[in-house]
Amino acid sequence: MRAVGIAMAADQQIAGVPQGSGMARKVAIIAGLSSLCLAGFAVAVIVTGSFPLQIRVSTGSDTASSASAAIQQWVASAPGRVEPRSGLIRIGTSLAGKVEVVSVNMNDKVAEGEVLIRIEDKEARARLSAAEAKAATTKKDRDAVAIPAGRESVSKAEDAVFTAERAVTSARFELDDAIAVNRKNASNPNALVNARRRLSDAQDRLRQEQSAFATAQNKSGMPLPNGLEAALIAARSDVTLAETVLDKTRIRAPIAGTVLQINAKLGELVAPSVEFPLVVMGDMSIVRVRAEVDEPDVGKIKKDQRVFVKTTAHANKEFDGKVVEIAPSLAMPRMGSRGARRATDVEVMEVVIDLEGSVPLLPGMRVDVFFRR
Repeated sequence: MRAVGIAMAADQQIAGVPQGSGMARKVAIIAGLSSLCLAGFAVAVIVTGSFPLQIRVSTGSDTASSASAAIQQWVASAPGRVEPRSGLIRIGTSLAGKVEVVSVNMNDKVAEGEVLIRIEDKEARARLSAAEAKAATTKKDRDAVAIPAGRESVSKAEDAVFTAERAVTSARFELDDAIAVNRKNASNPNALVNARRRLSDAQDRLRQEQSAFATAQNKSGMPLPNGLEAALIAARSDVTLAETVLDKTRIRAPIAGTVLQINAKLGELVAPSVEFPLVVMGDMSIVRVRAEVDEPDVGKIKKDQRVFVKTTAHANKEFDGKVVEIAPSLAMPRMGSRGARRATDVEVMEVVIDLEGSVPLLPGMRVDVFFRR
């Protein structure tokens, strides 16, 4: 009936518009469409330069069902940021100095303990050599006199531990050199394998000697060291300290992962700084999203819940994942600056999502996370 009314209105005289003209029919149809809207119909009108108008009419129930289907796909949404499985690991230096070697490039995959950057180490090497020489002289002085009765096993175990520690240090530096050579020219992979094996053997030997030293030292009735033994213990401690300082000139990868950013430049002076890391890396074997769920939606989130992620960089794609971690408490939002904090601001719950498969999302990218029912 309403459609008939529209057609009849099109044939009637409209004030100011000639009867039967195209304009009259358009005005009449638009007037009739208003009654359709009031009756609960959804109407789409496409106006073109010529008649007839293109009209699409749907019932209110159709519109409601399609809207309901869209809403049922997810129960909550939250802003998020992409990160590696390990999070972004920002690596700096604990010593001030000049960058002597940058061993890696962006996108390089590195092993745990591998040297990323080396700071000039001439001074550290000199101090280590001096400490080793003093320890050797002190040991000769100790060996020149009789060891107090009952301490023979402890002294022998101390010597074995010190020797094993030096072997580990030597093997570690040898492995560092082998890795550097292999990165430039991988023509001799056996050299790298052998260096790793020697370090592993040296570490096993050190653990054995440390265990034997602990056993010997824990014997009851053990006499205290004499003056020469105490001097040797102090000299060997100086060697350990000097060795630690030398190792700090080599900035190592704390985990196996991928180099994502390099800020250090050859020859520049660097110093300890939390704000300006020399290298940023992470474990990219799994890409994660760290999202912040607003307080009203906290009850809708559970572990292993399915989610999909969208980003403007890939507008037509959805990336599936699931919730793997949920923070046990609420906290202030950290996803970008939201201005000065107000008393009415809601707290957020941090949620970590593992994405499935290989995704083209980059660490640091902003995304929207939708939590499915």
